[in-house]
Amino acid sequence: MKSVSRAKRVTKADLIQFEKEIGEIFARGEIRAPVHLREGREQPLIDIFKKHKIGKNDYVFGYWDSHELALLKGVPREELKQAILDGKSISLCFPKYNILCSGIVGSLMGTAVGVAWGLKQKRKKGRAFIFCGEMSAETGSFFEAVKYATHFDLPVIFVVGDNGLSVMTDTREVWGSDMPWFKNTRYAEKIIYFKYKNGYPHSGLGKLIKF
Repeated sequence: MKSVSRAKRVTKADLIQFEKEIGEIFARGEIRAPVHLREGREQPLIDIFKKHKIGKNDYVFGYWDSHELALLKGVPREELKQAILDGKSISLCFPKYNILCSGIVGSLMGTAVGVAWGLKQKRKKGRAFIFCGEMSAETGSFFEAVKYATHFDLPVIFVVGDNGLSVMTDTREVWGSDMPWFKNTRYAEKIIYFKYKNGYPHSGLGKLIKF
C-alpha cells in the first residue's frame, strides 16, 4: 500500500494554527530566543511540496523562518514545538527527517548544492530543496550556488518566497526594479519563485516581550 506523503496531510489551517500557537507562547515570554513567524505563504508551500512530491529521500534546507517547512517535511508537531520552546526556532535541524536550517543568511546555499552533488555522484534517490527570501537570493552565495547547480545539472531546486521586504526595507527600492535578477535568465529553470504578504513582522510580534 502506497504511503500518503506528509505534505498531503498537513493543511493550510494546520500551518496557520501552529504559527498562531507559537506566537501566543512567545507573547507570554516562554520562548527565550528569537522567533520568526510567517503568515500568507501556506498554500504556495503546500503546493510546492505536493507538485514536486517532496518525500523522505529529499533534503529540505531553510533559514530562520522554517516552522512550516518542518511540518510539511514530516517533523511531528509536538517535536517541532519542543525544539522551538528550547530556543531553536531559527536553526531547526532534524537530520532524521532530512531538514536542516540556519539563522545565517546564505549559509546553506553551498551545503544544498553539495548534497545534490553527492546524490548525483552516488546515483542516489532524492533531491535538495533550499528555501529562502528574495533578498537572500541577492547574495553572492545564492548566485554562485545556482550557477554551479545549473552548469552541472544538479538535483537541487531553489525556492524564493518574496514578501517585498528585507526586514523593514522595501526590496523594490533596494533593487531599483520590480523583478528579481534571475527572471528571464538561464538560471530561472532551477528556481521556484512566488510572492506573498507576511502577516507578521520580520521577527517576533512587533512589541517588546518581557522574560
